[in-house]
Amino acid sequence: MTDAPPNQSRAARYAFMLVLGVLIGLVTTVMVARVLQARRDPVPDSLMHVMAYQLRALRPPPGTACVPAQQHARLRSLRLLANELEPAFAPLGEDRRFAEHAGTLRATLDGAQHAPAADCAAIAGLAAQVSDACEACHRDFR
Repeated sequence: MTDAPPNQSRAARYAFMLVLGVLIGLVTTVMVARVLQARRDPVPDSLMHVMAYQLRALRPPPGTACVPAQQHARLRSLRLLANELEPAFAPLGEDRRFAEHAGTLRATLDGAQHAPAADCAAIAGLAAQVSDACEACHRDFR
């Protein structure tokens, strides 16, 4: 009349619990990672990405047209971004070495704006100076 269900093996139950535990652990790990990521300030990384993009754009690939006016606009935007270094990196902004590196970068960019280069070869030289100023800071604070 009533057939009793066959006994499940213990191995199947253990396998099910193992898979369930792995899935719960995975979901929990993702949730914790998202919470930790949300607590980080995205401004410093974003500022560095935008500055790196502008610096790369100062060196156009070979075979492309170089427009000095456009390159000067990039130098101006780099200078404006350089003003935001200390506020973006607030804990580092109080460090004397960081302030010196930021000041050197701003002085380099100011010099590039006050002595505008007429050709792209001169702008490439200015880009190398700006890159050197960036690398000096990255050596100390990365």
